[in-house]
Parts: sequence; structure tokens; C-alpha cells
Amino acid sequence: MTGGLVLLAGLGTGLGLWLIVVGWFPRPPRLDAALDAPHRRDPTADLTAEGRPQGWTGRWGRPAVRGLRRAGLPLASTRRDLATVDKPVDVHLAEQATATVVGLLLPPVAATLLAVAGVGVGAVMPAALSLLLGAAGFLAPELSVRSEAVKHRAAFRDALSSFLDLVVISLASGAGVDQALDDAAKVGSGPAYTELRYALTEARLARVPPWDILAALGRRVAIAELPQLAATVGLAGTEGAKVRASLRSRAIALRARQLTDAEGEANAATERMALPVVALFAGFLIFLGYPALSAVLGGL
Repeated sequence: MTGGLVLLAGLGTGLGLWLIVVGWFPRPPRLDAALDAPHRRDPTADLTAEGRPQGWTGRWGRPAVRGLRRAGLPLASTRRDLATVDKPVDVHLAEQATATVVGLLLPPVAATLLAVAGVGVGAVMPAALSLLLGAAGFLAPELSVRSEAVKHRAAFRDALSSFLDLVVISLASGAGVDQALDDAAKVGSGPAYTELRYALTEARLARVPPWDILAALGRRVAIAELPQLAATVGLAGTEGAKVRASLRSRAIALRARQLTDAEGEANAATERMALPVVALFAGFLIFLGYPALSAVLGGL
């Protein structure tokens, strides 16, 4: 038993040293990837803008990225979340690989240190903890990306509501559709307004209708309201439809949805606050009832 534990610890130590060497001395990027990197904006591309994943977790887990891609990872829902937060797929997969390896190696290393100190824990518990922590390390980046995507979409909807109000105000002052979109995007601040300004600038430089770029942005961040806005503005730009009243109604509907979501989150938070109170009350009852129950059982 001890020999197998020492062998497992040796294998884990060797793997850890190999990951350290790979992380500190990364392979230089290919020339074609380095040349294409400054012009690449696709968040699902193989490399980041600098030609390699960023951070120590990305560098250490980079050798496993190709294998994870061949296994069909990440899933389609995770790809949408990564596109929403504008995070490259390879960085996400590298972080997953690093977290999984760390979770797998942590229990054997701890068991080895305890064995050296004279405390035997056996092999079953470290193996079970290794599998558990490895699975947790694999799922942690997934949950983190999903949480970030949800927060980004919520913030984007908040910004989009004010953006619609600003567009309506600009249209009421007599500005055209394109000018109203540009003026509204220049007023606000934050990541959402930055993306809107970038999209409108891209449409202006590429000489394409801005509603097409806005629709593409909405599909990337997975916000259905933005393609709907693009369709409404497109009708005004191509067929001369009256767009101001439609945009006002969409802004009202979006604010109503935000209020509903806020009320739902407040109710959920209230329910979560009740759980600690119930647990505290149950503990208080156990504290009061234990002496009496112990006395009764002792008398039997």
C-alpha cells in the first residue's frame, strides 16, 4: 500500500515538474499565427491576440488544449458564453486542464506529506478526493464563465435600455437613424456602450448598414433584444418606416422585463436568507433538547 502511494506521488511530482517546465518555457508561436493574430477578433480562435494563452493557468494547460478540442470540448453552450465574455476557447480549455490536474494531484501530495510525518491515511481516501477535486477543477472554469456571461448579458440589457431611450430622444430632435445611433452610443459609458460604439464604427468603416453589425453583435452576446432592435432600425433605414414609436415601446418592454427580473432576484435572495435562520433555529432546538434526551437515554 505504501509503495503504491509513493509511486503515485512520484508520478504526480514528475507531471507537475513537466507542467512547470512547459509553462515557464512555452513554445514560440507559429509565424502564420503570429501574423494573423493582430487581425483576429473571433473569440473562438486558437490563439489570443498575442499568439498564446495568457496567465500561468493558460500556459501550463496549453499542451492539453488539442486533446480537449478533439474530445469535442467545449460544448456549444459554453462556446456561446465564451463569445459573450470575449474569452478565447484555448484559454478556457487550458484553464480547465490546469485546474483538473491540480485537483487530481493535491490529495496524493497531501497524503504523501502526511505519510512522511508518520500519519497514514490509506489509499482509498486520497484516490476518492483526487477524483472529486479533479471533477471540481474541471467544472470550476465552466461555472465561472457561465456566471460571467449571465452578469454581462444583464449589464448589456441595462445599457441597451438606456441606449434605446437616447436613440428615441435623438430621433425626436430631428436626427437621422445613423446619426441617432452614433450620438446615443457616444453618450454612455461601460463595456456595453464600448461594444456598441465599436460595432457602429466597424459598420461605418466597412460601409455596411449598422443594423447588420448590431444584429451580429446581438447574436454573439446572445441577447435577443439587440437583433430585434436591428430589425426595427433596418425597416426605418430601408423602407422609411416610423421607428421612434417602435423603439419607445421596445424600451418600455425592456425596462418592464428588467423590473421583473429584479423582483425575481430579490425574492430568491429573501428565500436564501431564510435558510440560515431555519438552520440556526434547528440548531437551537437540538442544543435545548440534547440534555433532556441524553438524560432519558441514560436512565434506560
